[in-house]
Amino acid sequence: MTERADVVIIGAGPVGLALAIELGMRGVRATLVEENDRIAPQPRAKTTNVRSMEHMRRWGIAAALRASAPLPADYPTDVIFTTRLFGHRLARFENAFNGYRVRDERYSEPAQWVPQFKVEAALRRRALSLPGVTLHAATRFLSLVETPAGVSAEVEDIASGARRQIAASYLVGADGARSQVRRVLDIAMQGRHAFGFNLNYVIRVPGLRQFGALDPAIMYWLVNQDSPAATGPMDQDDVWFYGFLRGKDEPPPDDAAVKARIRRSFGRDVDVEILVTDAWAAHSLIAERYGTARVHLAGDACHLHPPFGGYGMNLGLGDSVDLGWKLAAMVQGWGGAALLDSYAAERRPVHRRVIDEAVANYALLSDHLARPEIEQDGAAGAAVRRALGDAILTGKAREFHTLGVVLGAQYSGSPIVVPDGSAAPPEHTSDYVPSAHPGCLAPHLWLADGSSLYDGFGLGFTLLATPAAAAASVAALAGAAQAAGLPLTVLRPEDGRIAALYQAALTLIRPDQHVAWRGDAAGADAAGIIARVRGAAP
Repeated sequence: MTERADVVIIGAGPVGLALAIELGMRGVRATLVEENDRIAPQPRAKTTNVRSMEHMRRWGIAAALRASAPLPADYPTDVIFTTRLFGHRLARFENAFNGYRVRDERYSEPAQWVPQFKVEAALRRRALSLPGVTLHAATRFLSLVETPAGVSAEVEDIASGARRQIAASYLVGADGARSQVRRVLDIAMQGRHAFGFNLNYVIRVPGLRQFGALDPAIMYWLVNQDSPAATGPMDQDDVWFYGFLRGKDEPPPDDAAVKARIRRSFGRDVDVEILVTDAWAAHSLIAERYGTARVHLAGDACHLHPPFGGYGMNLGLGDSVDLGWKLAAMVQGWGGAALLDSYAAERRPVHRRVIDEAVANYALLSDHLARPEIEQDGAAGAAVRRALGDAILTGKAREFHTLGVVLGAQYSGSPIVVPDGSAAPPEHTSDYVPSAHPGCLAPHLWLADGSSLYDGFGLGFTLLATPAAAAASVAALAGAAQAAGLPLTVLRPEDGRIAALYQAALTLIRPDQHVAWRGDAAGADAAGIIARVRGAAP
């Protein structure tokens, strides 16, 4: 028994679902294969960052995802460092991850603090609303056969053991850290394996906020010598997450020991119910290669790093966005022979940068911050806390103010980006200065009618033309795109700020909203520009 699809996606977590949405919105048939038959409430990612929320907006689910978040819209996305939950305050980071609900010219959507299982549910609803997307849950991927013409995947129904084939033009392994697709391809992960060990819990603590004044925050770092940890609200009904570092050979504590530790960390004799336990190891790994001609890896299947800085799930969503439009181009016939090669060329440097950031953040945890005098009363203890607070504000800023990484990812030097002779902007962790340098994210702007400039971008390429743009150049690029079958939207906003922001009369913007080319004229170069950006340049 053989099914057919354009793309088969192994793994229906956030990365696989995002890829299915990218494909389904473009009319590409995508079949998802997922071992689990339900969404697990693990205490994993809780930050959907600014860039991911912009994707949610493009997918039409940003508002629905925000509505599903357990915390109210005006809840402060701050991070507090304190000796114990009800202890001495050390430091506070306001607007962590740019989650405040304020209009910022640099982006169209602020970040959202929402548990990953709610993100996954929103993505699943959107994916399955698209007519070309199919999900096979409780189904295990076994093997694949790749030929020059396509891929055939063998899968197994877990309940019955029945096996069948799914034939497709392409296959994507979005099946996580233990990727079976990666194993079948015999691709090694390179870097540091399991250099840190952690335990995370989902807990219920009834009436937690009644135990004393507790400033609202999305995360509390508990810095002390006997029970350092991190905790914060995760869902309604007093459901929180709680996590701490453990030794490599240290056996997991039993529930009684965990509850006692939580009470020490909180500084109150609270009632604790443990709902979910999740043990994990910190890795710094990247795949030696990202696939073959017709099989590609995305998300944790090709890169792993500690979850500090809020990058993990978001980095994988970025993979799906980059890979999604390129796979669609190949299926629809307008992608060139070199287009899919650009996936690894573009994403690997981004992965390397984020891994380095996450590892740097993981090097400074609650366990590393405690001092013997940190909880002493009197002037001596206060002085130690002030000094430590200053050190925290300096040492941990890069973890909670990350816009330079989140929006500053650039594909300068990509084989499908046309250089213009300008220098790539410098990379920063916290600071983000928009740039229309080819390869960078297209600069954002709020228009006079209250809409986002991004709202006018199409599912294919967008030609952003200022009033100064020559009609002949616009026509030449549009004609070259039409001849190649490349979908193109021509956008002509009247806003005079765009020319200064983009520093060109014309800007060709990719489906993933990165700049592919910019210039003041195209003319005879139009066909060559279009060939380059679709991976068909000689």
